[in-house]
Amino acid sequence: MRLGSALLAVSMLAGCGGGLETTPESVTSTPSVEEQQAPILTQTNVDVAIECSGILEFANTASYAILDRYLPSNVVTNIVNRRATAPFTSLADLGSVPLVGPARLKQIEGGARTLDYIDADCVGILDGIAISRDDQTAIVALVNSIDDSELHDVLPDAWNGAVNLLNTRPFTTAQQIADTAGIGDVSFRNIRNSATLSRPLEALFAAVNAIPSNGSYGAVTKRHFDWWNIASAGHYYRDDKTCFGLEPSSVPSGAAIRPNLADAAEVRTAVQNAVAYVNGNTLIPAPVRTAGFANLDALTQGRSFKGCIITYENDPWSRNTVHIYVDTVTGFSVMTETWWAE
Repeated sequence: MRLGSALLAVSMLAGCGGGLETTPESVTSTPSVEEQQAPILTQTNVDVAIECSGILEFANTASYAILDRYLPSNVVTNIVNRRATAPFTSLADLGSVPLVGPARLKQIEGGARTLDYIDADCVGILDGIAISRDDQTAIVALVNSIDDSELHDVLPDAWNGAVNLLNTRPFTTAQQIADTAGIGDVSFRNIRNSATLSRPLEALFAAVNAIPSNGSYGAVTKRHFDWWNIASAGHYYRDDKTCFGLEPSSVPSGAAIRPNLADAAEVRTAVQNAVAYVNGNTLIPAPVRTAGFANLDALTQGRSFKGCIITYENDPWSRNTVHIYVDTVTGFSVMTETWWAE
């Protein structure tokens, strides 16, 4: 596969509780950041995966005569005239050229593939974004497993599309997902983002969940979960719930209503507390923690979150505290649960 320029590649990528009785061995077995992120996923909100950057390289560097093999001459003229002022850095940028719409972008992709600017690692352009083979794997896995409540939060403006995905799955390709009725450019991009943008945070959560408990204290952290079932569950001995930002029909029975939404600082504090609760600041390798929190900050900065804070007891000798946060626009969600038992 031909590699794009270094400049193009850079533009693609820019973008306290009680302790536990644990053993160091349990943590040294945690995969490194590199191992956790072995697949090359699109981890920033760009519209071209790095494995697909050859599409832009083809549009930026192929001669007029070569482009003319795949596109009408008037389209080629517009592309060549525009790239003379500045190279194309995204599909949206390329698509802003007069006469370059979705069909022309697919023709450009076809030329790039024929001339080995891209290979099988690039699945191609689907609903306005170019995805990699690893992106496709993550997208399919997410759509086949995501819970109803989370999927509707990820697709707030595509209710019918979410229902159709739930009724049609399992899928085997991203193309099948993109072709589902009710799924368009915005919703497909939201799905891609949900599937790929939080992998460093998910690695941190996996490390937290891997820390063993002695039966007295513990923590669970989740990136993907069914918040409605968790928030609406009843508990025998104590069941205190405070929720915020939910539609009236979604407020769990008996929950108090907090007027203010959560912000990035509140979400980060909940995650930090869960990590500290199981001595994760010592037991989890620093690179995993650093990458995870940096990823969390990038995904939450300036955002607002709905959710619930739940304290419940199933008996007088234990207590669980749950924090649920869901981005009111993107559906990005985080859950932490800490518990103790006598």
